Amino acid sequence: MRLNLELDPVGIVTKSRAAGARELLRKLTGLLRRRGMHYLCDPATAKLLGERGKSRTLPVLAGSVKLLVVLGGDGTLLGVARNLSNRPVPMLGVNLGKLGFLTETALGDLEEVLANVLEGRFDVEERMMLQVQVLRGKKSIASSTLLNDVVINKSALARILEMDVRIDGQFVAIYHADGLIVATPTGSTAYSLSAGGPIVLPGLKAFCITPICPHALTNRPLVVPDSVTIQVTLESESPDVYCTMDGQIGLPLKAGDRLKVRRSGTTLPLIVPHPRNYFDVLRKKLRWGAR
Repeated sequence: MRLNLELDPVGIVTKSRAAGARELLRKLTGLLRRRGMHYLCDPATAKLLGERGKSRTLPVLAGSVKLLVVLGGDGTLLGVARNLSNRPVPMLGVNLGKLGFLTETALGDLEEVLANVLEGRFDVEERMMLQVQVLRGKKSIASSTLLNDVVINKSALARILEMDVRIDGQFVAIYHADGLIVATPTGSTAYSLSAGGPIVLPGLKAFCITPICPHALTNRPLVVPDSVTIQVTLESESPDVYCTMDGQIGLPLKAGDRLKVRRSGTTLPLIVPHPRNYFDVLRKKLRWGAR
């Protein structure tokens, strides 16, 4: 019997190189079939299942399904989120990786969590996304919608960078540092956290601007409302400087290049296990109180 017509069909995306991925897929599709649910997959997942007739590109998949189940680590989910169309689709992340801030559902809990979701017992967090545009002179050379962060950083041999930061056109400072991170609340537990940035709860409407190894110790992370536009101009002539988007796309930068960062009109509806306390997640993933 089909339990939730509003979630049919289901989309499945898998990190196909993960150990045991094929067996897990067969278990998941078996669960869906027993509940009368249809499913579609991205091309790599369909190939792994041997069901090429169910293959759809990610933008087409997002426009065709009512629920996306992502099997992999946080990197897999970030890649899916970046390649979706402007139609938000509730997404359930199942952790096949290590840390799993975004893919919260543990492998052993998949059957129980999926049953709850298909029966309508789940919560959704609307995770804000950012829109970044890279400008060279008057020309836009790159643009993307990201879930975590955009980073300016240097190679191991590049000199310290100079970056002019402005918020809504108002001058903030020229940062002298190894790089700079602009992160969403979701991205605050990623690279920004490693660079000394604060943890920003997912429901807050804010950006975090975090310098990487700043030359002046008084250059601290800055939290600003998500209503602003952040512009970062690379002032340095240093070679081998890159703009990195969600840790997965790299773009070489030149002196004078500008990054414009603002809140995207698109959000990611992330399904969270029910019930769940975000502070429990932080304690578990960051090992707070562990000895």
